Amino acid sequence: MKIKLHGFNNLTKTLSFCMYDICYTKTVSDRNAYIAYIDEQYNAERLTQILKKVTAIIGANILSIANQDYEPQGASVTLLVCEETNGTPLQKEQTSTLEPEVILAHLDKSHISVHTYPEYHPHNGVCTFRADIDVSTCGQISPLKALNFLINSFDADIMTIDYRVRGFTRDINGRKIFNDHKFISIQDYIDQSIFDKYEMIDVNVYQENIYHTKCKLKNFDLDNYLFGFSPSDIHPEEAREITRRVQKEMDEIFHGQNLL
Repeated sequence: MKIKLHGFNNLTKTLSFCMYDICYTKTVSDRNAYIAYIDEQYNAERLTQILKKVTAIIGANILSIANQDYEPQGASVTLLVCEETNGTPLQKEQTSTLEPEVILAHLDKSHISVHTYPEYHPHNGVCTFRADIDVSTCGQISPLKALNFLINSFDADIMTIDYRVRGFTRDINGRKIFNDHKFISIQDYIDQSIFDKYEMIDVNVYQENIYHTKCKLKNFDLDNYLFGFSPSDIHPEEAREITRRVQKEMDEIFHGQNLL
């Protein structure tokens, strides 16, 4: 049963999706090749296509798009969206020419953005790629509808997912409504096929409508984390040491702290 509201539903619902891809490289050239590969895989054009699909899934309309590839690596995309266009579809695409240090966006009531962050350890060979996506909406549209699509759009080793409902709206009797849908956990919106792949834990603050889920791949296959070589190219002792480093990186990201 739908809630009858007094005026516009001005609750703000924000889904923040952060994914990590971990890799191990033996040489500087392999490390640079991995960063270049990731940068090409998740360039501004591909990220724009992902966010366009997110917009379609949640039932919003695109008002404008700004995207930017950076040197030496990284990309940003921002979509301004609305719930309806009064029958007039508005599409305006522009490619930003701003310097990487300056990002400017004029937002209406809803927006979707993505930023990428390639990173590496200078000494132990571990490389980490991170992509942050924020889907912020007002009105009846919900960003949670696009969660499974986002998860499946990235080959993530670690994911941190945040969902928050802010502000309030009123029903026709003037009573405040701080959340317009029943909600217990982000996990309620995740497909079983994804459950089968990831270990998940929740940290929720129900009275504040703040929900947090962390995910880490259950199965570890070293071959999936080596760039430029394979386990058969190295001594078993070296393979064990690389496994330790990569798993330590994953555990530290998953638990949010440095481990001994």
